[in-house]
Amino acid sequence: MIAKAPRGTKDVLPYESYKWQFVEENIREITHLFGYREIRTPTFEHTELFERGVGETTDVVQKEMYTFEDKGGRSITLKPEGTAGTVRAYIEGRLYALAQPIKMYYLTPVFRYEKPQTGRLREHHQFGVEVFGAPQASVDAEIITLAMALLDRLNIKDLELHINSIGCPVCRPEYHNALKEYLSGYLDEMCSNCKERFERNPLRILDCKEENCKGVAANAPVMLGYLCDECKLHFEELKRYLDAAGIPYKVDPMIVRGLDYYTKTVFEIIFNGIEPGLTVCGGGRYDGLVGLCGGPDTPGAGFGMGLERLLMVLEKQEIIIPEPDNIKVMFITQGDEARSKAFGMLDSLRREGIPADMDHVGRSMKAQFKYADKTNVPYVCILGEDEIINNQVKIRDMSTGQESILSMDQLIPSLKEKLK
Repeated sequence: MIAKAPRGTKDVLPYESYKWQFVEENIREITHLFGYREIRTPTFEHTELFERGVGETTDVVQKEMYTFEDKGGRSITLKPEGTAGTVRAYIEGRLYALAQPIKMYYLTPVFRYEKPQTGRLREHHQFGVEVFGAPQASVDAEIITLAMALLDRLNIKDLELHINSIGCPVCRPEYHNALKEYLSGYLDEMCSNCKERFERNPLRILDCKEENCKGVAANAPVMLGYLCDECKLHFEELKRYLDAAGIPYKVDPMIVRGLDYYTKTVFEIIFNGIEPGLTVCGGGRYDGLVGLCGGPDTPGAGFGMGLERLLMVLEKQEIIIPEPDNIKVMFITQGDEARSKAFGMLDSLRREGIPADMDHVGRSMKAQFKYADKTNVPYVCILGEDEIINNQVKIRDMSTGQESILSMDQLIPSLKEKLK
């Protein structure tokens, strides 16, 4: 077991990490265009933060959190999502005292004890954005636009935006009563989880993936018919902004999201390619969350996007992520003096921004050439006894086999010219 990763975790090995870096670089470029700054929060928080912020009735809190007691007797939880920790940092850092809105993004590991599924592991990674202090629907539309811009930049096709409104504390109680009245006639047909949700949070039943429960939910009353005037206006404005940005959408009353803190806008971006119905991004508005966690009443909105799932979609669509530049120059040496000289020249090349390397295994010259050939390095610099005596270095173009001899002080200018 010592040489096997725990179930639900996965190494990102050196030959594939460039794919992650490519996606992360695009994320940083897109968020910069929209005026978002990075926030980094701890990997673990006090358990109460998630119980209060995520919601005690959610599957995340009830079944999926990695919770333990530390040596001081405090209940600590590895973060199962990124929003609650960002809210805590917003409050503790008194960011509400700054000019609003505060627009943030993060790239973070999250932990959920659940059966590993398509594109999601027990430790997976999320790209998320959070905006605090902006009540207007234009922010809801902006975060959706940001997500769609990223997916478009990555050239992902077959996407569908689904939007909904789940109301607010003013209009939701009436809907809850109507929903419970409808669902009460179907309790025997529901799964055990939904029977429990019926009393605590009937809205969550609409999000159940069990076939029986999906069948029951299909004919349930929808929240859109119970929205108060403020929520209706907010939803209409959201659609108006999306129309202005030319982003097509589908109003989907079955979208409720899985966390308790959402109000008004909820949305999902769904990939309908090789594996139809795969959610690649989900989010919405949560106007009461900052106040619930002990801060001032502050509107908020955000989304989460799983990086493993995003990379899986890129692979399924056969989108090629360009591999980064490899080592450009390899030194091949013979003798201790040549190795020492090559080591110093390596440092000079790297200082000039030229990726370079040498043998660190103790191979023969013949084996060094074979290694250089396997790594597809375009140029090798050969240093032997004759080159050391004459203060020269031999350069071989590995694509043509042509060689040239230069004085050592000509090496860097020559390589810079060749590598333009």
